[in-house]
Amino acid sequence: NFLKVHLCSYTRVIPSLPFSESSVFLPGVSASGMGLRLSQKFVFLLFLSGLVTLCFGALFFLPDSVRLKRIFLSKNENPAVTVGSDNELSKKVPGDPEHLRAGLKGGEGANVKLKVSRKPSVTHGARTVERSVGSRAQDERSPARAQEPAARDERVTSAAHNGERASAYSYEAFKKCLLKPALGKNKGTPSDSETLQRREKVKEMMKFAWDNYKRYAWGQNELRPLTRNGHIGNMFGGLRGASIVDSLDTLYIMGLMEEYEEAKEWVQNNLNLISNGEASLFEVNIRYVGGLLSAYYLTGAEIFKQKVVELGEKLLPAFNTPTGIPRGVINLGSGTSWSWGWASAGSSILAEFGTLHLEFLHLSQLSGNPLFTEKVMNIRKLLNKIEKPHGLYPNFLSPVSGNWVQHHVSIGGLGDSFYEYLIKSYLMSDKTDQEAKKMYYSAMEAIETNLVQKSPGGLTYVAEWRGGILDHKMGHLACFSGGMIGIGADDGPTEQRQHYLDLAAEITHTCHESYSPTKLGPEAFRFDAGAEATATRLSDRYYILRPEVIESYMYMWRLTHDPKYRQWGWEAVEALEKHCRVDAGFSGIRDVYASTVSHDNMQQSFFLSETLKYLYLLFSDDDLLPLEDWVFNTEAHPLPVIRKTCLQEHGAKHDHGQTDLE
Repeated sequence: NFLKVHLCSYTRVIPSLPFSESSVFLPGVSASGMGLRLSQKFVFLLFLSGLVTLCFGALFFLPDSVRLKRIFLSKNENPAVTVGSDNELSKKVPGDPEHLRAGLKGGEGANVKLKVSRKPSVTHGARTVERSVGSRAQDERSPARAQEPAARDERVTSAAHNGERASAYSYEAFKKCLLKPALGKNKGTPSDSETLQRREKVKEMMKFAWDNYKRYAWGQNELRPLTRNGHIGNMFGGLRGASIVDSLDTLYIMGLMEEYEEAKEWVQNNLNLISNGEASLFEVNIRYVGGLLSAYYLTGAEIFKQKVVELGEKLLPAFNTPTGIPRGVINLGSGTSWSWGWASAGSSILAEFGTLHLEFLHLSQLSGNPLFTEKVMNIRKLLNKIEKPHGLYPNFLSPVSGNWVQHHVSIGGLGDSFYEYLIKSYLMSDKTDQEAKKMYYSAMEAIETNLVQKSPGGLTYVAEWRGGILDHKMGHLACFSGGMIGIGADDGPTEQRQHYLDLAAEITHTCHESYSPTKLGPEAFRFDAGAEATATRLSDRYYILRPEVIESYMYMWRLTHDPKYRQWGWEAVEALEKHCRVDAGFSGIRDVYASTVSHDNMQQSFFLSETLKYLYLLFSDDDLLPLEDWVFNTEAHPLPVIRKTCLQEHGAKHDHGQTDLE
């Protein structure tokens, strides 16, 4: 078609050329229409051949030609890319990328388009851009493709075929290095009857949600409870069973063993990782990789280790960029990656590339392949090298230049879980990762100096920062920060420890205040124009079964044992039962202030993984998944503390006599 268009354009010009009886004719063109002398024919053909050569050269060699290359290259061909070795690492209303799910944790499929964020997802769901990455989805836009297709690192391939290395990991040695049994002395059963009754209610909610997912949406990613069918979505690159993988550890922890065995059997027989779809790197990592890792560490079932290592290798090509900063979207089959179309100037999102560290260290731990660790450590190396405005980390970074793209800072959508993973990396290293500790407390100092505010009504909140101008709003995704600041309090400067615990309590209190009058909270709430923790825009009033506020309740209960946190958690249980429970599952609602409930017809997978798990832990004794031994990823999947010295002593070694991650 390209050549036809240009040849047609020439036929419109050629008639103006002089003709003679000795003209040479082109095939299929009449003598009366076009004729050329021999010299003119030579010049014309020379020009035409040069034009064709130029076009095909541009097609295959210019950096923006990836999509055109796909027309000519077979799907099995994956052109290599040169990666510099020194530079290795919300759901809101459509049209507002700021509310996509990198909050990112993003829910998929809510009618109110979004996350991310602390976990948002970048899709139609709801949680990605503002916590999804965080992690938690975006409206349907074409993502901006990477300028070059990814190349598989040869070391990945060799690791994939090195069964000895992966099998060398000792699960028994790992168990010996836990300070306490994972499920406690009595599976965390509380001694008082009221708390036990409340915990049993949460367990019943989980079974109800699971049974309806199994009945109406088995094998698909999420349940639509009003229409009683399944939802696949476009976040997971053709992977299926997101609710199954997200629920594995929750079912196991709650003692729902029949349901756990059903889930395990599905993973073994039906979780197909051979996919050619386009996936969110962030969402696949926190849900699938995190879910499979935690299932393995809790149960020791080899199928989970096998699947997670295989899936982890499929994510590595996303790092094949000039800087080593991964792009946000990856084709799990070809390895081609690109940035989200809504991301400014093709940038990568802080909450997405900053929410890989925990999982990738454990992938190295299980596989014996140091490449996973090298990739995420390179991200940290780059972040330490570049200048931070006022000590803050903006949400957008170019994977090509390694420079910040915009000076928008948020601990909610787009930024959230990056900070979470700094303090959790330190804790998961058995408090040996001093670099992560330094980065976290330096970031906390900058956040307190520039973002933490007090409302006229006395509520402490964390504003957003846009090039030096404060936006006095806080997203639901940012409400995880109460728990984050709380678990980091004891390891801060001695004179700051009580201050951090107080700050954590104040932020958690503010987020509780946003939970009214339905006792469910809006997606975002403001502190200006007379508003006090209130959503002032209709587009911010929805609730998609998010866990962040309940997450902070659980951590603050563990840290303080103040009974108000359990009471606030019970208020949330009652509200979920009253407003979100329907005949065939649980659904988000479109307006937390409306007297008549309107449901969004989506039972998010993170409701099973996070919201109900945190509620169950809130009403359990502290020895169920004790914080001394376990760190939760941003999808609430528990990952064990890595005690390298202990593992070495007990023989958890890989090839060449080296312990994991050495």
